[in-house]
Amino acid sequence: MRGLRTFAATAVAVALTVTGCAGSGSDTAGKPVTGLRVMVPNTPGGGYDVTARTAAKAAEDAKLARNIEVFNLPGAGGTVGLARLVNEKGNGKLAMSMGLGVVGSVYTNKSKATLQQTTPVARLLQEPDIIVVPKDSRYKTIGDLVKAWKADPGKLPVGGGSSPGGPDHLAPMLTAKAAGLVPKDVNYVPYDGGGELLAAILGKQVAFGVSGVGEYADQVKAGQLRVLAVTSAQRVPGVDAPTLKESGIDVEFVNWRGIVAPPGLDAKEIETLRTLVRKLRESQQWKDALARNGWTDAYLEGDQFGAFVQQENTRVGSVLKDLGLA
Repeated sequence: MRGLRTFAATAVAVALTVTGCAGSGSDTAGKPVTGLRVMVPNTPGGGYDVTARTAAKAAEDAKLARNIEVFNLPGAGGTVGLARLVNEKGNGKLAMSMGLGVVGSVYTNKSKATLQQTTPVARLLQEPDIIVVPKDSRYKTIGDLVKAWKADPGKLPVGGGSSPGGPDHLAPMLTAKAAGLVPKDVNYVPYDGGGELLAAILGKQVAFGVSGVGEYADQVKAGQLRVLAVTSAQRVPGVDAPTLKESGIDVEFVNWRGIVAPPGLDAKEIETLRTLVRKLRESQQWKDALARNGWTDAYLEGDQFGAFVQQENTRVGSVLKDLGLA
């Protein structure tokens, strides 16, 4: 497990696109990109959705882009959107918000469309997961929850906003193993994004949920949800909860998110997308958004990001096998 505990995962899904890819450099230099379409491959309210909409607003506020359209195409843990993206070969006006969850979904859903077929734009960020319960839950601490969980794992369903192999699945499975549970005994209930998961948590369809810290910041602040623990190495500013390690559970875990585009783009279209995201990352608007959402900058561009995605694909398979889940 030593190699698994810091299961790096990060990031954001902005998915940006361009209509202004065609002009000469002198025609487009310094002008805002227009006609961006941002595909979010899960339901509204999830991490990809929050990231994409936050990035779109930051890009517009920084005058880097105009009239960005963000749209949702949920299904099969993000692989329905991925298939659409791959089929849009040569479309320089489309990009997709994605992250570790899509890597896992490709693996577990045996998707014919793969991330290796896409054009890598950039990894943007990483964030820890949080373990949350409704405000009136009888579990007041992570110790209370783990005690009940170990007594009867099947009767305490845990919800996550990702398919098996995604971050909201891997985090509780790693936590279960470190706490002395058999991962195969865990009753994991997948939801297609954080929006659906939130309804399940508040409706007490699951005993507890696991999601990114930025997804439920408003609900935590409003007192609707109580955070029992965070999965990062350090405590998260503004979140009144210990780390798993502080609580005697030897797990560190962070999720990542980024942006990919369709295959078959020409060099100018690729550079337009990467330049846009590079400038977004340098903007004060984006820096403020990172701080506001508890996200950490984890920028990685182009082919380096593509190589990272391939490494994560391999790692997801090995982690699932180690946990006895594949």
